[in-house]
Amino acid sequence: MNKLICLLYLLTSTALAHQTGKNIQVDVLTKSTISWDGKTLPGYPAGQPEISILKITIAPGTRLPLHQHGVINAGVMLKGQLTVHTEENETLELKAGDTIVEVINKWHYGINQGDSPAEIMVFYAGIKGMANTTTRATGTGQ
Repeated sequence: MNKLICLLYLLTSTALAHQTGKNIQVDVLTKSTISWDGKTLPGYPAGQPEISILKITIAPGTRLPLHQHGVINAGVMLKGQLTVHTEENETLELKAGDTIVEVINKWHYGINQGDSPAEIMVFYAGIKGMANTTTRATGTGQ
């Protein structure tokens, strides 16, 4: 995983270094060592790194199943709103443009209490063969 991060950094910094115009803007949306509940992010698991990028659309009034993530992941709300709740009664309100560094190995769910679909783009830094998300009801992962 460290090699992957170094490679991405080198490619990105090299590409940006070659740009000389004023037509480029880079905005850091999130850079963090902690999840939204204030806990330090764990180390990456051993194994073959596998990056997944999901666009998740949640209809108005929909509550996601209780679930947890075993891998580091982060997202950006593209549209709508989403409220995330943990079993410890922690709550995070998200609206379009907000970012989230998800909680790891902590049961939680999200609910779209708005009147339009919520869209969130989520990036998972996982391991090949390991589920990014596990639901409590079924114990299955995806």
